[in-house]
Amino acid sequence: MRDRIADGRVHVFDGAMGTLLYDRGIFVNVCYDQLNVDRPELIQALHEEYVDAGADILETNTFGANPVKLSSFGLADRTEAINQRAVELARAAARGQASVAGAVGPLGVRIEPWGPTSLDEAEGHFERQVAGLLEGGVDGFVLETFADQTELECAVRAVRRLSDLPIIAQMTVGQDGTTSYGTEPARIAGALEALGVDVVGLNCSVGPAVMLDALEDMADVTNLPLSAQPNAGLPRNVGDRKIYLASPEYMAQYAHRMIDVGVRFVGGCCGTTPDHVRALREAVGSIQPRQATVTVAAPRRSDRPVVEPVPLERRSAFGRKLARGETVATVEITPPHGWDRSALITPARQLKLAGIDAISLVASPRGQSRMATIPAALLIEREVGLETVVHYTCRDKNMSGMVSDLLGAAASGLSNLLVVTGDPPASGPYLDTTAVFDIDSIGLTNVVVGMNKGMDPGGNPIGPPTEFVVGVALNQGAMDREREISRFDYKVQAGADFAVTQPVFDPSALERFLDDVQGDGIPVVAGIWPFLSARNAEFLANEVPGVVVPTPVVERMRRADEKGPEAAADEGVAIALEMIEAVRGRVAGYHLAAPAGRVDLALRVLREGHVRATA
Repeated sequence: MRDRIADGRVHVFDGAMGTLLYDRGIFVNVCYDQLNVDRPELIQALHEEYVDAGADILETNTFGANPVKLSSFGLADRTEAINQRAVELARAAARGQASVAGAVGPLGVRIEPWGPTSLDEAEGHFERQVAGLLEGGVDGFVLETFADQTELECAVRAVRRLSDLPIIAQMTVGQDGTTSYGTEPARIAGALEALGVDVVGLNCSVGPAVMLDALEDMADVTNLPLSAQPNAGLPRNVGDRKIYLASPEYMAQYAHRMIDVGVRFVGGCCGTTPDHVRALREAVGSIQPRQATVTVAAPRRSDRPVVEPVPLERRSAFGRKLARGETVATVEITPPHGWDRSALITPARQLKLAGIDAISLVASPRGQSRMATIPAALLIEREVGLETVVHYTCRDKNMSGMVSDLLGAAASGLSNLLVVTGDPPASGPYLDTTAVFDIDSIGLTNVVVGMNKGMDPGGNPIGPPTEFVVGVALNQGAMDREREISRFDYKVQAGADFAVTQPVFDPSALERFLDDVQGDGIPVVAGIWPFLSARNAEFLANEVPGVVVPTPVVERMRRADEKGPEAAADEGVAIALEMIEAVRGRVAGYHLAAPAGRVDLALRVLREGHVRATA
């Protein structure tokens, strides 16, 4: 494959493997990578069809053959064997007429800074796949369909750690010509060239028309050969199938145009067949790519902006108290199921008069639909004049939607966020509701901190930096303590400004947790929950994930409940006051719940606990 890169000629990739397998009656719930072992004669036959159609380079049937994706089928331990067998089949089909490139796709999970998988873990997963491909005898690698530049970098490092074979690195863009992270083609080309790959390009997602525009931008900023493997147009739903309608002739027409802008490797992705490859073969014939003139010294888009975040004490009054080490006090209220603004404004005015620092607005607890926290916060801040802390969950939108929400929140003057992953909707009453979970709270913390530096997740400028005070959750009683500490460390490293604990009912658990993370250095606000009744205590103890209520505490509430509702509420307040006294000096403030909307209970705890705050 190295000779094909160096010879200056145009070469033809094969087309889709999944499309052909589906057409041959293999359903999508089957592990297509495992077919290298279970149906080797079928895989080899499909490779042979592409060779007969004129493909110079065959990709192995290993797009999803990494241990993460294979684990969904219980096949992670067979990663190396599946990849090795895939190369053997492609090489047998090539019959010396075509090069064999090991296909490596994304892991299928978010990696840092957007997800919980670390860079080292990601590289380790890729290394296992690369090792199997090398054992089979590949001529090079095609790293394809990556939307996250950081993940692609992990794949490149994994290859380079084990081999110096050629790498063709391809990312994927949407209809707007950018990745799902908003990264533009010119930036992609520059970043991939800096990685030391041999060919850069694009594949999948869009048809040839949009891809051509993106490739023109890439050609202006890199001297590396370019590659292009578009889909056969955008799919259309026909019955329960997705049908790609771009004809072989149409693909060939665009191949001519791509070659004119400097593309050296052309092929197809989803929806393409041997007929499409045959048309591409005829189109490239004896065409030679133009000699592009590249002016790398003057790219059209500057590199990532370097913007210092606004100091914490200037972002909000709440942030100023945190920065100065002053005790903060917030009260948590839940937006209503309906749209009655008085359900927000009335308790908000009461809390402002009491002098709390901010109202903390919960985002759809337990997956139930309520008024959204951003518009609820705007109502309170504009009509009451009291700052809010907006709980923002990762559950309901993809990353692009979250960025849009947060840009709007920043433009509207909201400053304080508590970033949480969110409860799954299955815990709510809407049984058919699905969750998104595009990224988790670690990933979203990185997104928001990036916005505070003036950039979106794709590294594109957003204008002046946002001024969010970024909070994260801390579960001091987590069953998997080591994992929780690790996740908290990631949140701190991402740039979180403060943390809020789960309700404290066992002060020793919080003390131990704080001792273990004492070097992390961000203010920790203790969650305090005054029980309203024994039933309230039992509910938290048994039905709220992440909350630990010791049995003796529940028993205290049961005994108090026997004396009546007033005695139970008194006991709940007494327990809350004990928690405040036990953690005083170790925390930066208190985050009070108002069970069943009882704001008066939260204020009573603050008053009797001598927690003073000024608006």
